[in-house]
Amino acid sequence: MLRALRAVPVPLALIAMIGLAGAVLGRVYAGPLLTRLVLGAAIGSVLVSMAARRLPSWLVAPVSVTAMAGWTAWSLRLTGTRAELPGGLAEVTADAATNGIPRLLTAMIPVEPTPDTVLVPLVAAWLAGLAAAEVALRAGRVLLGYLPPVLLYAAALYVVGPNADPAIGPTLAFVAVAVLGLAVPSGGAATPGDDPTAGLAPAVRAAVRARLAAASAAGLAVVVGLAALLGPALAGQVDGRPVDPRRYVEPPQVEALDESPLIRISGWALNPGQKLLDVRTDSPDAPAPTGTPDPAPDSGPDTGGRPAPIRLAVLSDYDGVTWRVGATYRNAGRILPATASAPDSTVRTVRQEITVAELSGRLLPAVATPREVTGARVAYDPTTGTLIRPEGLTPGLSYTVTSAVETPDGNLLSTADVPAGDEVARVLRIADGVPEPLRRLATQLAESNGAPYARAAAVEQFLAEHYRLVADAPSGHAYPNLNFFLFGPRDAGGQRGTSEQFAAAFAVLGRLAGLPTRVVVGFRSTGDGPVRAGDAYAWPEVLFDGLGWVPFDPLPRPDEEPRPVEEDFRPTPDEPPPSEVPEPTVEPTAPPEPVAAPGGPTDAGGPSTALLVGGGTGGTLLLVVTALVVLLVMRRAQTRARLERGDPGQRIAGAWREVTDALRLAGRPVGGDLAATEVAAHARRALTDGRAGISGAPADPVGTAGPAPADTGPPRTTTGGGDPDARVDELAGLLNQAAFAPGTVTPEQATRAGAIANDYVTALRAARPWWRRVLWSVRPGPLRWRR
Repeated sequence: MLRALRAVPVPLALIAMIGLAGAVLGRVYAGPLLTRLVLGAAIGSVLVSMAARRLPSWLVAPVSVTAMAGWTAWSLRLTGTRAELPGGLAEVTADAATNGIPRLLTAMIPVEPTPDTVLVPLVAAWLAGLAAAEVALRAGRVLLGYLPPVLLYAAALYVVGPNADPAIGPTLAFVAVAVLGLAVPSGGAATPGDDPTAGLAPAVRAAVRARLAAASAAGLAVVVGLAALLGPALAGQVDGRPVDPRRYVEPPQVEALDESPLIRISGWALNPGQKLLDVRTDSPDAPAPTGTPDPAPDSGPDTGGRPAPIRLAVLSDYDGVTWRVGATYRNAGRILPATASAPDSTVRTVRQEITVAELSGRLLPAVATPREVTGARVAYDPTTGTLIRPEGLTPGLSYTVTSAVETPDGNLLSTADVPAGDEVARVLRIADGVPEPLRRLATQLAESNGAPYARAAAVEQFLAEHYRLVADAPSGHAYPNLNFFLFGPRDAGGQRGTSEQFAAAFAVLGRLAGLPTRVVVGFRSTGDGPVRAGDAYAWPEVLFDGLGWVPFDPLPRPDEEPRPVEEDFRPTPDEPPPSEVPEPTVEPTAPPEPVAAPGGPTDAGGPSTALLVGGGTGGTLLLVVTALVVLLVMRRAQTRARLERGDPGQRIAGAWREVTDALRLAGRPVGGDLAATEVAAHARRALTDGRAGISGAPADPVGTAGPAPADTGPPRTTTGGGDPDARVDELAGLLNQAAFAPGTVTPEQATRAGAIANDYVTALRAARPWWRRVLWSVRPGPLRWRR
């Protein structure tokens, strides 16, 4: 009995050490479930090894692995049921085995115990217990048997990294358990036979004992020396920040289609009947009063109980061309981390069951701000409160979202300030290249409105009163598009747009006025029923101190006719008025003529004048030739890169850039507000005019001339087959296909686009005067023109 009791300390020490590793890792998990599962794996692995001590050593591993499979399967079923994950045990286990490590390192903290986040810790704990028990119990090497639990504990500390407080208590407990396991005897009482020097001659016994003492002293000296050398270095790392292994693993990403969903607004507006979602609300919000217009999303601080909009994406980054998502998504469990609400805001809970119909991509629609998601595995960005499904959306996917809809106190808005500093620099950033009229308009709206909310309201009112909301406006929200939307002539398509242009213009004008802004894309919803493409729209939001992000509605009211922009905004002229006569300037007097010294010029012994002139002229000529050759090589390399590198969509876009650059070189540039088919018509007319010998005539203003007349002349043969001014329409069609149906264009179509572009550029160049043809390939413009 006493021998059996003395055999217990080492197994208990192994179990405790592995359990402490689970407790350290469990600090980044939600709840104690992971710690309990790891402790169960430690107990199971050590007990199986103890029970199989009389079996051959080669048979222990298969028996233990079989028991591990049973414990793991039960644990995966338990965690999958608690997380309400769809699918059977086999499907869940296969997914966890495939994605366990990356999801563990990309999961949002606190990590919810799900099959894919507990599988790796369970298997590692069981294998550590098996190895430790076999080495410490069967082989009797207790100290060596501690190595697997120590490695497991170190791995747990590494995975946690800086995401939890220092594990001082568990570490001290780990060391104490290890020491107790070594200190408590594991065998019977000592006998004289246990003395290794028993039976030896006295002289030999003394020599052996001296050697043992010397070895012990040497070992002690080595330990003390290592402690003295490594102690200060280890002590200096106590206050250091651990390395976070999550920085080495790329979190889930959105598709290219979802990087800027704002450009999808115009496509949805042209097909308003397309069914994207089905929504059912368990506790629907109160309906809007009868007779009131359909508002923008939570327009203003008081929604009046109207149904909250469904968010798809939040766009915080703008580079002057595209508003982008720019979110960092982390794999999340069923329960999402909650953020603190504003002190005086009203929070109501909305629970919706959403079924995906024809919506594509990875962005997962939900009412802001989601707190719990069931029925789908999601990744979450707490900064924007948006979701994605890493596997992508599929028709028929059904999930339930519980959201906390926060409405700030409207009485506090008029006096609220906006934050500043590095933490909001991202939503205050203004990209280079802002058109001067936009700056002047933002300055005009901000001059008479000092408070931040007054500035935001002034921008909102200006857009709602002066511009028209239409469904057929072309997509685009780059600086040129916004400039044309705000100041372009009405008869040429200016001052009209979809919610894409309204939201983007508000956000840019707001940032120019010092307001932190962003753009949100989502859907109107009545709370129950289908959500169609016509319900998609975008709206801007402004960040206020203590209130959070407040939405605004710059869309015009349906029953109001927009006023001309010129009534309230006149750009400041660049030149001073004629009445302002500049003050006369005094011309400097010419310096006196140099007078030659008496006796004529003196020879200083330097090079002759002819040699200096010849050398300078030759050097200048060499520099000019070198510059022309470099420009020619760079232009040809640019053309090859556009037509031969990248996927088929990028090559088609490069071919289109070759055509638009050629038009600019020919003095017939196109504006950024035209559709591809309109640019193709302009290109055909430019080629026709050049062939007719009127290329020196001024180009038609883009956007004011009507469609180019068809070229009725006889077709001309090109290397690609067909007349280049007619085939440019085919290139426009390929560009639209690559833009609106990405992934459908083929390499053969990209090659065809390159041939069309080459033929058109060659034909347009041939229609220019001879001296313009000579300079065509060395003009540096295409190398610096912004896209």
